Amino acid sequence: MNTAQLNGTTIAYEDNGGTGPVVILSHGYLMDHTMFDEQVKALKSSYRVITWDERGFGGTKATGDFTYWDSANDVLALLDHLGIESAIVGGMSQGGFLSLRVALTAPERVKALILLDTQAGTEDPASIEPYNAMLAAWLEHGVAVVQDVIASLILGPGEWPEWFAKWAAITPDQVLPAFNCLMHRDDITGRLGEITCPALIVHGTADASIPFTKAEELRDKIAGTTTLVAIEGGPHAANMTHAEPVNKAILQFLSTLG
Repeated sequence: MNTAQLNGTTIAYEDNGGTGPVVILSHGYLMDHTMFDEQVKALKSSYRVITWDERGFGGTKATGDFTYWDSANDVLALLDHLGIESAIVGGMSQGGFLSLRVALTAPERVKALILLDTQAGTEDPASIEPYNAMLAAWLEHGVAVVQDVIASLILGPGEWPEWFAKWAAITPDQVLPAFNCLMHRDDITGRLGEITCPALIVHGTADASIPFTKAEELRDKIAGTTTLVAIEGGPHAANMTHAEPVNKAILQFLSTLG
């Protein structure tokens, strides 16, 4: 991977170097840039696709506490580093949280948004205690005791040894700031009307982490033209498990952009 020193952090990223419009994709919590491998394959012939590892995951270390506004600034700094004035900005789950904040921070630099299984609000209060308990079990006994639950929330049914191995490699000093960022994020629902760029919203109907109603809320409250695509049976990471319909939706959306 490539790296760049940005905002006091060593950011790891991949850039396919294409000459088409720029698409930058940000991954979900506990994931890394490889979760977009199928999207990169689908887009690379016509688009310059950039994926990166966010603070605490993959090749990017968290150097302390941070917020999704900091992560949004990481995206903007990475675009600056690569000499890119504007881009189509997208992300899954927490990648969507920070992508929305990129659009609010620097609207002139966001041509469009791709929002995958994400939302604008805070964590469901009913989820806070179970999530805290999972983190405590992870820290005390190791991720193996909770990896199946985590996988069910993100990836749905199946065997995920590659991700189990990646989660086992995440150290407490990395997971804690990322977890605190996730759980203590601010609610930007009231600011969605400030976002005027086109937005594609893709959401799995079987998402166990963020209900489909949150996708409908994005559709209804973002001021720009929005397109909502339901992925039937798709879990939280529908872009991985249902790559074909997700890629079709993305390519169709991108084809409408000037």
